[in-house]
Amino acid sequence: MIGPSTPSGFFTFETETITLANRRFLIRRARDTDVHDLVSLLRDDALGAAREGSGAEEVADYQRAFGLIDSDPNQLLVTIADVTNCSEAYHDGSETHHDGSENHDEGGQAQPSDTESAAVVGTLQLTLIPSLSRRGSTRLQIEAVRIGPDAQGLGLGTAVFEWAHDCGRRFGASLAQLTTDKSRTDAQRFYARLGYEASHEGLKLDLS
Repeated sequence: MIGPSTPSGFFTFETETITLANRRFLIRRARDTDVHDLVSLLRDDALGAAREGSGAEEVADYQRAFGLIDSDPNQLLVTIADVTNCSEAYHDGSETHHDGSENHDEGGQAQPSDTESAAVVGTLQLTLIPSLSRRGSTRLQIEAVRIGPDAQGLGLGTAVFEWAHDCGRRFGASLAQLTTDKSRTDAQRFYARLGYEASHEGLKLDLS
């Protein structure tokens, strides 16, 4: 168990899986080769279509941002891939089911497998934020959550949030927080069902 005072952040994170509706999804640390697919997910959205770019200059910006995220131990950008039809199952020693429970095989370690052709169906970014407030607690910031159309309607969004909450606990967070645009009324209802409370007003200032 990673304690709240452990400075390693997500350094020890290992690939995990979710089994849902007879489909198997791999949650792994994003690689630079995933950036195009992840940005496509961010762009496939009413708000994202207006703020995400697709030109050569923007591609360089995304790759630069990925490098900063990937080198920061308190950041975890994940790729969610559908490995249901991969020729070899990916075994990492743990599996999260639709009810949030996990099965752990003794000594299970991540093993490489044929997942190169797995379809990228989702992404999210987790950030551990150490703080002096709340008696020195660590917060888990959840941002840029996207589930693509090929994996919607299965309950994957709920399962991914349950996974994220458990992941945050394992890495020392005692509070999960997120922001959502005021126009996303469906998302706000979804977060409320998960137990989130609209306890604060979020403010932003454009510094560009």
